[in-house]
Amino acid sequence: MNPGERLAITLAASAVAVTSGTWIVARIRSWRKKSPEEIERLRRLDISRRGRITAGHVVDLIESERAGTSPCLIVYKYQVAGVTYEVAQDVSMLPEIFASAHSLGGQTASVKYDPKRPTNSIIACEDWSGILAISSLTD
Repeated sequence: MNPGERLAITLAASAVAVTSGTWIVARIRSWRKKSPEEIERLRRLDISRRGRITAGHVVDLIESERAGTSPCLIVYKYQVAGVTYEVAQDVSMLPEIFASAHSLGGQTASVKYDPKRPTNSIIACEDWSGILAISSLTD
């Protein structure tokens, strides 16, 4: 076998290895895609871990009447650096909050927010609640 043939074989083997490696990485990434519920859970936990706390106020409760789903949104407002934010959080995946959501209207609450993006906030998550009536039950 001459040097030109060896080079061609080596290049072909390298191309096959790179293509196979790329295909394997693509399969692993597509296999590990997170559901929207998991992405939201991770967002809540991240804000709970590194967020700052400010005072807030529960404004409203919005429940969907669509068949098969029962999202429950708690609408709350809070102020950071003189700017008032009014946001909603779906609490249907948080059983303790969901169970008592009907009695939360008008309550004062603590809100955790991302200091870099104050619009990114939570009023409750799996391991923290800013709602006073509920947080005293879990402590």
